[in-house]
Amino acid sequence: MTTSAQNLPLWKWLLLLIGAFMLATAGDVLLQLCFQSAVYYLHSPGLTIFGVIMVLGIYAQMRKFGLKRWPAELRLTSLIPHLLVGLLIGFVFMTLVVSTINAVGCASLSWQAFSWPSQWEAIMLFLAIAVGEELIFRGVVFRMIDERWNTIAACLISALLFGAIHLPNEGATWWSSLAISIEAGLMLAAAYKWSGTLWVPFGIHWAWNYAQGNIYGIAVSGVDAGDSILATTVNGPDIITGGAFGAEASIIAVIYGIIITVFLLINWTWRPSRG
Repeated sequence: MTTSAQNLPLWKWLLLLIGAFMLATAGDVLLQLCFQSAVYYLHSPGLTIFGVIMVLGIYAQMRKFGLKRWPAELRLTSLIPHLLVGLLIGFVFMTLVVSTINAVGCASLSWQAFSWPSQWEAIMLFLAIAVGEELIFRGVVFRMIDERWNTIAACLISALLFGAIHLPNEGATWWSSLAISIEAGLMLAAAYKWSGTLWVPFGIHWAWNYAQGNIYGIAVSGVDAGDSILATTVNGPDIITGGAFGAEASIIAVIYGIIITVFLLINWTWRPSRG
């Protein structure tokens, strides 16, 4: 049975995709403004959390208008368990990457002084980034292409676009963007398809960035995340350490990302109730 997305003329579907993409991008910008205002003016995480709730609410209402029901990807009953699963995957993934780089002799870790206020700022920053980017690339791009064509096309296109937006970052190369496309773009798309909700990719993205930047002290997509609990000093070829761009440009991250992506997609494929 064809879906409404498949029945739409291509030009109408493209207009919907562009419109949804622009609205989601506006939501991402709004979240960054909420975070900046919370940090520089209010000195409280409350505004960032309010912004996240507001943007998710707007997205849900827009989807509800077309579906005539609450969108499945934001099922509130799944919020806590799926978000926790995502947080666990993101943290374990980055821990495995950093531990492996250390195990092959290309990194050393040491404790360092840190402040809890700066950690809370980082947690809020990466929450805003995770929600904003996941709404764009999984909530809009992946979902709409998946509904119109198929999961493979949706995974590849959304992943490549996700990698491409990191090209302007400090220290970025074609390889770093390709690595992010493979390890993150594909994994986050697979997590969305596997869980049927955005809560899992939200959690993965959030924990991944925070762990990388503010637990292990590694640049996040070329950006210094500031105060961290550990300091990681890398010494080795960039293909192993990721170089100045950070661990996301490491071949080790790509390998682990592929493993997790394949695991998620296999489990989705074998699930009798998938749809």
